[in-house]
Amino acid sequence: MMTDAATVLAVDHTGFAVSSLDDAVRFWTEALGFTLERQAEMGGHFLHQVTGVDDPYVKTAIVRAPDGYVVELLHYSNGARHGMVPDSAGSIGAAHLALTVTDIDAAIARIEAAGWKAKGRPLPIPGGPRKGTLVAYISGPDHITIELMQPPAC
Repeated sequence: MMTDAATVLAVDHTGFAVSSLDDAVRFWTEALGFTLERQAEMGGHFLHQVTGVDDPYVKTAIVRAPDGYVVELLHYSNGARHGMVPDSAGSIGAAHLALTVTDIDAAIARIEAAGWKAKGRPLPIPGGPRKGTLVAYISGPDHITIELMQPPAC
């Protein structure tokens, strides 16, 4: 039996390793409308012990969604050496972050104006509890996948 000490209380944030902190911050702020909260740097023994990444240095940025959800962007100094995520939402281990929007076409236009593109066109979910919700996938810097979702009531 689990004790209360092992109970998950909440999701604190989502983190993404990126190849360029400047490009990632621009995508999350200009294309998606998040707010840049802060940037920091850290490294050394602490970083290796916590992450297991054999890398002495990381630059980070914290961006916040309009509803308060936090995304952490991490640029490791030797990141390119570790490889990249394949550009397919179906790759094993691939992940995406879903964002609710009021106007999916306007959201895609904003993203495209900032230099990125949708992977396909928005389509309604055909059945189930989210029937009618318009969805589209966006590939941002480093193949980070964002799903845009516009509920039918919007």
